[in-house]
Amino acid sequence: MTLGAIAEAAVVSFTALSVFGRIAGRPGTLAPMDEFTPWSDEDAARYRAAGIWRGVPLGDALTAVAGTAPDRTAAVDRRRRITHGEVRAEADEIARGLLAEGVSPGDRVVVQLPNVIEFLTVTVGMFRAGIIPVLALPGHRGSEVRHLIAASDAVGYVTADRFLGFDYRTLARRASALPGVRTVIVAGDGGELPSLDRVRARGAGAGPLPEVDPSGVAFLLLSGGSTGKPKLIPRTHDDYLFNIAACAEALGFGADSVYLAANPAAHNAALGCPGVLGALLVGGKAVLAASPSPDEVFPLVEKEGVTHTTVVPALAALWSRAAAARPVDMKGVVLQVGSSKFDQQAAGRTQSALNCRITNWFGIGEGLLTYTRLDDPEEVVHGTEGRPLSGLDELRLVDEELREVPAGAVGELVTRGPYTINGYWNAPAANGTSFTPDGFFRTGDLARLTPEGNLVIVGRAKDVINRGGEKVSADEIEGHLRSHEAIDDAAVVARPDAELGEAVLAFVVPGRQAGRAPTLVEIKRYLAGQGLAAFKLPDEVRELPVLPRTPVGKIDKVALRATVASG
Repeated sequence: MTLGAIAEAAVVSFTALSVFGRIAGRPGTLAPMDEFTPWSDEDAARYRAAGIWRGVPLGDALTAVAGTAPDRTAAVDRRRRITHGEVRAEADEIARGLLAEGVSPGDRVVVQLPNVIEFLTVTVGMFRAGIIPVLALPGHRGSEVRHLIAASDAVGYVTADRFLGFDYRTLARRASALPGVRTVIVAGDGGELPSLDRVRARGAGAGPLPEVDPSGVAFLLLSGGSTGKPKLIPRTHDDYLFNIAACAEALGFGADSVYLAANPAAHNAALGCPGVLGALLVGGKAVLAASPSPDEVFPLVEKEGVTHTTVVPALAALWSRAAAARPVDMKGVVLQVGSSKFDQQAAGRTQSALNCRITNWFGIGEGLLTYTRLDDPEEVVHGTEGRPLSGLDELRLVDEELREVPAGAVGELVTRGPYTINGYWNAPAANGTSFTPDGFFRTGDLARLTPEGNLVIVGRAKDVINRGGEKVSADEIEGHLRSHEAIDDAAVVARPDAELGEAVLAFVVPGRQAGRAPTLVEIKRYLAGQGLAAFKLPDEVRELPVLPRTPVGKIDKVALRATVASG
């Protein structure tokens, strides 16, 4: 069902978008790419006429404050602080340095940086140069990095030296040997590898930057990986600038606000909802936490005066428990809770334990965002995912035949709008199944709408496990399990978990020669050796003599889930 009048009431007032008045957009020169599916000319004209798309490249918008308040603190990490003026200066050095290294506007470069200031300066520098960053997560390892480089046809890879005990230079050395990769850069001590400092030195005092087309692709986010390896989500300068600014407007995020990135800044929520980029846009401050642990976060909240942060329900529960032993002053802090289901009881416990303001939200890297607003009553905040960010968001709830369901009924949420993509990057097969014939994106989420127009997410239509906010493909894990010499067959399902929301449960059939299935520890070690991220590893393993199957020979996951439900 289309929201119609409900959506019209959700139009943001664009107070946050007043920043555009300070920016002169540069004319576009970069040509469109075949890998990207743009909006129709009609829709693009409509979004521009509505003032949603302002024709400003992200790199210009995110550094505009440097011209008016260069000495305001822009970001803080474990090692240093940086002003808005310094962000622009460092970003421009990186932009020019990358161009001098032979990276061209429109080229893709995989960026795998943890929560450090260089994440901001490198990303913004690429925006300024028209280079397209592919945002890998810090937890990704060799398997995922190889996939991202191949899927994006990347010419470069930028990473850290060491962080939280892991040496990313190992991945950099492997990346340098991959086909097509010409440039590998390490932020910090690169050893024998080129360092980011060298790139900045090459870019110091160099010539002008290229003009960037605001309707072109700015960067590539990663999908939740419902088909195994993540698909690439092309976000444009126009659509993502609206995304950032409208989120800031909805959450009261302004020049005096301080955003804490507790989760990786490469995630959509921490990146631009309003995220660390929101702090750059409005002249606020981004605090980059090395980890989301209470020991790391609580002192930062108090020292830096944090006003906004984003957590998954599992992290909200962890912080709530920790606050009982180590009280923290979060009065007035807006805690954005989303990415997996946050029930009313958990919301109440969190608000009581942390003395914070909660806003519940639903979002996808592909675009659509819904929020409860700061002035919504408690029953809306604790019981729904709120209403759409934009009055031009179109939402429908449909059945398996893509027919709209009756009012109040549950259906799959499909959507399109000014910041929801029209296709994944260079993925025609995936696009054929991920979008309806009339261009609505199929989220795979089951939802209903309240009479007031608030969204309530009730489950997933796809075989994806939402483990603490990280999406884990059952198919991907099953494939790796079946490659183990001591496993004949495997099936992976979600198991309810009080902390994570959903945990990864693997059913395995031992090989005849093995006699027994590998233990959980052995399986984790094996999968890690296959290059899988830690968040994809099973939380529990159960041995079965044979997997149940349907009449057509497929694994009967309904039966397996029933086994889980019965204990």
